Amino acid sequence: MPSSSTLFGSGKVVAESCQSDGRTYEQLRQECLQRKKLFEDPDFPATDSSLFFSESVPVNFEWKRPGEICKDPKFILGGADRTDICQGQLGDCWLLAAIASLTLHKDILERVVPPDQSFDRGYAGIFHFQFWQNNRWLDVVVDDRLPCVRNKLVFLHSADGNEFWSALLEKAYAKLNGSYESLKGGSTLEAMEDFSGGVGETYETKKSPSDLYTILKKALDRGSMMGCSIDITSSAESEAQTTTGLVKGHAYSITGLDEVNYRGRKVKMIRVRNPWGQVEWNGPWSDNSREWSVVDKSEKVRLLENATDDGEFWMEFEDFKANYDRVEICNLTPDSLTDDTKIKWDVNMLEGSWTRGSTAGGCRNYIDTFWTNPQFKLKLEDADLNGQCHFIVALMQKNRRRLRKEGLDMETIGFAIYEAPHDEEHLEKDFFRFNPSKARSRSYINLREVSERFCLPPGNYLLVPTTFQPHKEADFTLRIFSEHKAGALEMGTTVEADLPEPPPPSAPEEETPEEKGLRKLFEQIAGSDQAISAYELQDVLNGIFSRRKEIRFDGVSLNTCHSIINLMDVDNSGMIEFQEFKVFWEKLKKWMMLFLTYDTDRSGRMSSYELRIALKAAGMQLNNKLLQLICLRFADENYELDFDDYLTCIVRLENMFRIFQTLDTKNTGEITLNFQQFLTLSMNV
Repeated sequence: MPSSSTLFGSGKVVAESCQSDGRTYEQLRQECLQRKKLFEDPDFPATDSSLFFSESVPVNFEWKRPGEICKDPKFILGGADRTDICQGQLGDCWLLAAIASLTLHKDILERVVPPDQSFDRGYAGIFHFQFWQNNRWLDVVVDDRLPCVRNKLVFLHSADGNEFWSALLEKAYAKLNGSYESLKGGSTLEAMEDFSGGVGETYETKKSPSDLYTILKKALDRGSMMGCSIDITSSAESEAQTTTGLVKGHAYSITGLDEVNYRGRKVKMIRVRNPWGQVEWNGPWSDNSREWSVVDKSEKVRLLENATDDGEFWMEFEDFKANYDRVEICNLTPDSLTDDTKIKWDVNMLEGSWTRGSTAGGCRNYIDTFWTNPQFKLKLEDADLNGQCHFIVALMQKNRRRLRKEGLDMETIGFAIYEAPHDEEHLEKDFFRFNPSKARSRSYINLREVSERFCLPPGNYLLVPTTFQPHKEADFTLRIFSEHKAGALEMGTTVEADLPEPPPPSAPEEETPEEKGLRKLFEQIAGSDQAISAYELQDVLNGIFSRRKEIRFDGVSLNTCHSIINLMDVDNSGMIEFQEFKVFWEKLKKWMMLFLTYDTDRSGRMSSYELRIALKAAGMQLNNKLLQLICLRFADENYELDFDDYLTCIVRLENMFRIFQTLDTKNTGEITLNFQQFLTLSMNV
């Protein structure tokens, strides 16, 4: 189901404390003030492990509080702006560019950097910042001990030696991701999403879609954050100025789009801002250029009245595409926007995971396992005037920066969209074998998030997110931003069983030749008590299966036989009598047929991915979580089950389904057990 967020009165999301003891910033600050001690964060201590995880610390760092670095420290001095963001000895320029862009959006900045913090009144050595992570806003507290060498900050710092909001923001973001080293390398959009909860898009202007102007105009109307930049081919080009006054390798913001009447034609215009100020475009439509002299005075006033800041300028859109290489859009969720933003995205948020052996099927190249990936149905209804629905799909893998400490990095991810047939719960291999995708991500890539904008007619669609290769594990978030309301839900969530009751026993005189042969076998095994124990059942099954060359196994275990007895023993004698044995024999034939059917490579073993179909054919439909548990319990390191594990699995599942159905007398899907009943049932399964 789509996830929802907890909102308070103004429409903003309440941030959760992520401190290990659950205490909030204000609780921790008040405690420090009462004890008259400065805060020391136990969750992100002033030690080498908070700095690096893959290398030794290159120099001797000292952790110092701002009051030990300068005489009169300030949290924010004269407003937060780009000059407060100077890169230190860490490869996180992507983060710095995002912080620079953040300073241009004061309402979002005030959420990320709560302004009521200072080194004066109420100072307790503790500060807090808010970030979006996996559909939650988190309040991250830090102490103000910062890594220094020779009394100077090593990492991000302000040009003013006594201003510390940016350095503390970087520390909080490092804590969120596990260490400072975890911040090496990334994209500006990744940080922008964490600052806003939005969904990012990137366009190369030289290969942009024909409706890029319309895309940017709609994004602006929805309050999106937008930036642009000029690529560099070497570090020497970084922040080099072109002859037209533009700066390479530098993050600009897009602040407006409009059209102007110029010599009898409409000219598409874009307004761009350089956070530096002063350094501006000097080509056509720049400030005081001759183009403005032939524009109607009222239009000139309308367009230039909001472009008076130094560093802000208009360009013709075609010139913009020719001079800039990249455009980045961060589309904001409704809760991140001000109330006066009239047009807002409709957002669906879903979560899932790729688990080896059950839901980590890989991309379409691996057709035998692709169908086992999580599947989500998307319902598009409201179309535009051209009969199309516009939406963005964003697939994000969770917590990968934090997992770098464990040797895990970004997986290569992507997704495909299919036209969905009606009433299917979870589509199987043949559907994907014979039906091409309607749309897909442009490429598989090892970024935290892959996002793509689509335009499709109304209808039901199936969205399949995957890693490129099978057996790669990760948790993910899937977000759909649509221009009009859309429905989205996970497929394959149904848990149900269709287990017909066995036929009534035949009278001895009505038995078929097969039943008579089965009775003779039973009497030979059972002996005088005319009942078979688990040990006797083990002997007979091993004797039968040892002659079946198409089945590979090391013998039926005693545990499997006990499970069979528990399933078939109607009178609770601990043994099975002939009629129970006859019912079991019919089941066994069906189970064996299913095993042989889905052992497609005739290896004598069944793939854990194919187990889902075999169980469904046996009348038992499970969701992804249960299939993941079964895989962990029964499959080997090659994601395979031998016949004994398969038999144990299917017998225990049927036993559990039958017990539950017996106790669920009102067919509500819920039962109540006391402790003794729970222990008895658990023991017998």
